[in-house]
Parts: sequence; structure tokens; C-alpha cells
Amino acid sequence: MPKETPSRWDRRMQQRLAHGEAAALGELYDRFASLVHGLAHRVLDDEDAADQITREVFTRIWENPEAYEPRQGPLRSYLATLAHQQAVRQLRSTESAVLARTGLGTTEDLERKVRHASAAARADYIVTSMPAPLRAALELAYFQRRDYRQTATDLGVTEDEARRRLRLGLQLLSTARDSGTPPGRPGRPG
Repeated sequence: MPKETPSRWDRRMQQRLAHGEAAALGELYDRFASLVHGLAHRVLDDEDAADQITREVFTRIWENPEAYEPRQGPLRSYLATLAHQQAVRQLRSTESAVLARTGLGTTEDLERKVRHASAAARADYIVTSMPAPLRAALELAYFQRRDYRQTATDLGVTEDEARRRLRLGLQLLSTARDSGTPPGRPGRPG
């Protein structure tokens, strides 16, 4: 299946950053800082560490805008991948230091904690990235404990459509445990 053409906004933003346009960095930050910070916080469960990761991600894109390749996927996914990777690195480093210092726990415990934090961050990203109709159906089913019939009524759609939305949303969420990287593209972003 061929990749979708990159969005015009993503291409233009990358060009503006490559030309050193400070306003572009501000616009990018305004649009995606909460996403980057949220992913880092979900992995690290530490406000200060998440702030640091957020600064590092935006510094990296500012200093190396050519590392982002629009044909590989959305800029949103690229930034989320950077945040996720840096947060996981930080978590491993911090937890390894605690393990070495205290001797409490094992490397298996550390990796289990990293996998759990990664899956939770990926699930958060997937939910916030999914189309609004799927997200609304999942929120009704999960948070308000609605079955598909009640969800259909609340959303004003057929029962078949409610089942379809719930099934698609759950299929997307099931991928959260399948990969160590969140969104978009696998592997290293650059």
C-alpha cells in the first residue's frame, strides 16, 4: 500500500524550520507541545522530566529539521516518536541508576516497567489521534459503560454503525501493546 502524500502543512513547516524561521518553531510548539509533553509524562510520570523531554524534542527539530522526512509520515507522528524514544531512554537510565544504587529489583522488572509505560503512552496517542466518531464511541463505552445499543442511541447512529466504530477503535487500541514505538512509523526517526 503506497504512503499517502505528505500534508502541505507538514512539508511547509519542515521548509520553514530548515530556513531557520523562529516563528515556525513557535507555531510548531503551540500545536504539538501538549502532545509531546503528555507522551513524555505518561512514560516518565514526572513533570520536570517531561518538561525536559519537551525542550529536547523541540530543540532537536529546530537544530535538525532535515531529519524529518514528510514522505515518511505526519510531523505529529515524528514528534511523538521522538518524545517516546527520549522518554523511554530517560526511564531506562533513571531506573537503571536506581537499580544499581539500591539493588532492589531486577533488569526484568525494569524492562517490564518500560514496556508498560510505552504501551500506556502509545494507547494515549492512539486515542487522541483516532477520528472523533471512533473516540466518542470508545469514550461512551468505556467511561460511561454504555453497550453498543446505548452508544448508538447516544451518538444518533445505527447499532451496526456503533458496533463498527467500537470494533475499529478497539482494533486500533490493541496495537498499543504490539510495538515499543508509538505512532506512525516504526524505527528511529532520525
